[in-house]
Amino acid sequence: MSPRPILMLTALLVPALMLAACRREAAQPPSTSHANATFTATPEEARAIARDAYVFGVPMVDQYRQIHAYNIDRRDPLYRAPFNTLINFDRVFTPDDTAVVTPNADTPYSLANLDLRREPMVLSIPKIDPKRYFVFQLIDLYTFNFDYIGSRATGSNGGNYLIAGPDWDGPMPPGIDKVIRAETHLVTLAGRTQLFGPDDMENVKQVQAGYRLQPLSAFAGTPTPPPARKVDWIPSLPPDQSRTSPEFFNQLAFLLQFAPVHPSEKHLRDRFARIGVVPGGKLDVAALSPAQRQALVDGMADGQKEIESRRAAVTGRADQLFGTREELNNDYIARAAAAQIGLGGNSRVEAIYRTYEMDDHDELLDGSQRAYRFRFEKDRLPPVNAFWSLTAYTMPQQHLVPNPINRYTINSAMLPQLKTDADGGITIHIQKDSPGPGREANWLPAPDGRFMLVARYYWPKDALLEYEWSSPKVERVRGKE
Repeated sequence: MSPRPILMLTALLVPALMLAACRREAAQPPSTSHANATFTATPEEARAIARDAYVFGVPMVDQYRQIHAYNIDRRDPLYRAPFNTLINFDRVFTPDDTAVVTPNADTPYSLANLDLRREPMVLSIPKIDPKRYFVFQLIDLYTFNFDYIGSRATGSNGGNYLIAGPDWDGPMPPGIDKVIRAETHLVTLAGRTQLFGPDDMENVKQVQAGYRLQPLSAFAGTPTPPPARKVDWIPSLPPDQSRTSPEFFNQLAFLLQFAPVHPSEKHLRDRFARIGVVPGGKLDVAALSPAQRQALVDGMADGQKEIESRRAAVTGRADQLFGTREELNNDYIARAAAAQIGLGGNSRVEAIYRTYEMDDHDELLDGSQRAYRFRFEKDRLPPVNAFWSLTAYTMPQQHLVPNPINRYTINSAMLPQLKTDADGGITIHIQKDSPGPGREANWLPAPDGRFMLVARYYWPKDALLEYEWSSPKVERVRGKE
């Protein structure tokens, strides 16, 4: 059995995570206007190449699924707007959002998928109260977190940030504070704005209203460039098919046309071409011999085993799996594992997540029979520059927990209301029923059954980054053995 997701999420995203629950049934097989690709490898060679191409392509194919849903397929229930449109999710998710998995109740999201082929886009940020954490994460089509805009990376004084694709070579225009260059033509911009509490939502909406995304020509008042080449956007593969169907390789080939070859990967692209994976090409899978088709399927299975092996080696923290190309050093298995653990996860310098499915007795968390505590010792609160939170989710659905006090998370913004222990520590009580009037301020309601916890630490300090401070254990305080 494969390990449970560690869920960096954050969600971008909401989009990527909602897809499994909301997708319509099967998409039609991909089709493009490009010439057919050729298959020159022997079946033995093809299996090894398919394994490597699958591991390489998993993040791209999964990323395209959310892009296609949100910005391309107007019939999809998740469709929001065309490319290059900033969408603000200006509310907190609740247990009624049953299609949303592991929602973050601390930072309402902003999202845009960018097509940078025509011209760069400019993201304008207003001046924001330094006490309110915000971040825009820039994710390329490979799913590298190639840059950041926000409290940590650029400060709270606002500015104008030009986001350019790989073909743009213009000078820095007047009024631009920073030029950010992407390796790929398609980029995801994932924003989060801190919410201090339910009564703070109107303030968050005002901040979000100040975010502005526009083409460079509109920002600079210059002529609009000619349109980019029209693309016949292919349907995305449903999650189950993207793990088993040879059409996966046509998805990858389609996406490679938006990702110019990095010098370190030319040899890989040359190998992929031997099984018909070429930028913009299409392999006629039906025309392959049974041995060739089986080689592709077997290669995908081999690649998935490698990914699951890496996932199994991660124990609660997967922060080393997310980052820039340089930080990951072309570790394709890590990149694929990260995509399957939690597409859109933050780099560790921005946020670290710790998930819990087991208590300190190595038993699954279960609110039907047990009560737990999560305790910060005196003067040992999480070492963060922004804030921390602890959120409970039902299992296996990974939804927020319905409860009588409508409390879905406990975070550092609530510290003035939390009760301290006699020794000065802080104990969070995690259980189905109220722990009593004297402890209810520190009560994080659990469901009547299995659940998981996610601790989020935003803008971690060195003590957390260097493992000098560890997230507490979930301690069982009562229940059947």
